[in-house]
Amino acid sequence: MWTGTVVSILVTPAASETLQPVNQVRAVPGKGLEGDRYFQGCGTWSTHPGTGREVTLIESEALEALKTESGPDVGPVNHRRNVVTRGVPLNHLVGRTFRIGEALFQGMRLCEPCSHLEEVTLPGIKSALLHRGGLRANVVQEGV
Repeated sequence: MWTGTVVSILVTPAASETLQPVNQVRAVPGKGLEGDRYFQGCGTWSTHPGTGREVTLIESEALEALKTESGPDVGPVNHRRNVVTRGVPLNHLVGRTFRIGEALFQGMRLCEPCSHLEEVTLPGIKSALLHRGGLRANVVQEGV
């Protein structure tokens, strides 16, 4: 298994609002990250059925690659993901459990970029993050 690091944690209390960095956050099964739109049930996709709506992750390496490819400058928050990681190939965590801090997560499915992401952030981000948009996960065990 891999040992990576968390580069940043981001939450926002309302759909389509700017994500804000936090130093730590509590992950709660069935809810997600405290203070985040999906925890509150008011995220853009909160009313749509589906797995992996609790927490989203993205690799810092994917964001850095965009810069070298002359892609959109995603910056620290325009990716709209909750957790930015380093050193872990997130695509390989689909169907696996993994730990971040005290919390245990289950990788549910890839977090492919959607049209809504492009509407609320940057032109070209949807195609730039295709197949490297991160991971959708559910919280299995509560923790910080």
